[in-house]
Amino acid sequence: MKKFCITFLLFLILVVSVICLNYPKETNEYLRIHVRANSNLEVDQNVKYKVKDAVVEFLTPYIAECDTKQKAQQMLEENKEKLTQVANAQLKKEGFSYSARVEIKQEIFPTRVYKNLTLDSGIYDAIILYLGEGTGDNWWCVVYPPLCFTGEGQGYVIKSKIAEIIDNFFMKNIKEE
Repeated sequence: MKKFCITFLLFLILVVSVICLNYPKETNEYLRIHVRANSNLEVDQNVKYKVKDAVVEFLTPYIAECDTKQKAQQMLEENKEKLTQVANAQLKKEGFSYSARVEIKQEIFPTRVYKNLTLDSGIYDAIILYLGEGTGDNWWCVVYPPLCFTGEGQGYVIKSKIAEIIDNFFMKNIKEE
């Protein structure tokens, strides 16, 4: 009976561990952006990147002013209509009849890798830019901390504080060796 209880307890711990490890995690550190194409047709995928470029160009100076995730979320909420206008203007310029819509919400996302950073699957705050039906593949990045918004052409560069801390830690350890 004692072996059965121990075996059962170990089995129960294993099951709970597996459930906890696979359950989506709440991730409060990041604010993501997704531009979802109308469809997976090549023409829709191509315009997605043009809209993405216009959106990034529009948002970069605003993101540069945000030093917290809360400020980034507030800025996006305040500029939601302008962001939609930027996307719609690019779609119109490219000859598309469908329009864009923007939502700021929480969604479950799978694990993604961005350069040296892995974002675990979980629930993220995100700004979602739907182009037309928004059922195609998407372009994604992290708005805060800003991992994809660089303004090298405008005279400034935005870097991730997390990446900077990690780089400094490794550089310090390399110098000490």
